[in-house]
Amino acid sequence: MMRKYSDKKNAQLKNYYEDRFYHAPHTQKLPVEKSVFEEFELLLKQELELKASFVELDFWVIEIQKEDNLKALTLLKGLGFEVFTEASAIDFVATKKGFELFYQLLNLKQKLRVRVKTFVGVKEKVQSVVSVFKGANWSEREIYDMFGIFIVGHPNLKRLLMPDDWFGHPFLKSYPLQGDEFAKWYEIDKIFGKEYREVVGEEQRDPGFADDKDTLNFSRLYHETQKGALQSEKSFKQEYQEESGVAFVKKVKRNQAKILDKRR
Repeated sequence: MMRKYSDKKNAQLKNYYEDRFYHAPHTQKLPVEKSVFEEFELLLKQELELKASFVELDFWVIEIQKEDNLKALTLLKGLGFEVFTEASAIDFVATKKGFELFYQLLNLKQKLRVRVKTFVGVKEKVQSVVSVFKGANWSEREIYDMFGIFIVGHPNLKRLLMPDDWFGHPFLKSYPLQGDEFAKWYEIDKIFGKEYREVVGEEQRDPGFADDKDTLNFSRLYHETQKGALQSEKSFKQEYQEESGVAFVKKVKRNQAKILDKRR
């Protein structure tokens, strides 16, 4: 038998991948009916309008209006979801002009989890839920610090991870990976002063960068030098020299090394 013929014309020009990044397939969203969450949904719908409700990866996921976040979490706490585990956001500014904000709660007695999500537009505000779950305090501060979403009614809304005078919000997809003009001089200005910019130089903010000629911060194998000394291009094998410290290790020479077949 012969293989099925396929046209090879311009085969080398064909793009076999539609995107340069791998996209995981969407997880299955199941109806709440006949699930362990059905009774909770019926009780919640009596008090609250749900934009969406489904089961995904054993989570009950509900979508609400942002104005109902405090009411929704209060009702869920009364239904047994008494443990606050997480709150964060996802940046959809480029496509939807806003953020998806979500809270996750746990029902310890029945071992059930619920995710409450809502949409917050750019420059819109959302009510704090600290009055219902004290554990949301630091999560809401992180949301404000990293995304710039203003939380109304928070007891101490200020930056959590970044300095108070930091410009921008690092979890935004538009945030520059190597920092901005202010960021690259931040530590130099704070520690030494602006007059030392030319002496120290700007901060290297590329996490993947390594200068193998910089003997202050980098040591290259077989080209080891004293800290701050000039880099030697001639390779050599450094021998272990113990002048003090470990008593039984003195001057070990490579040509005198022995491989032990067994313990003594």
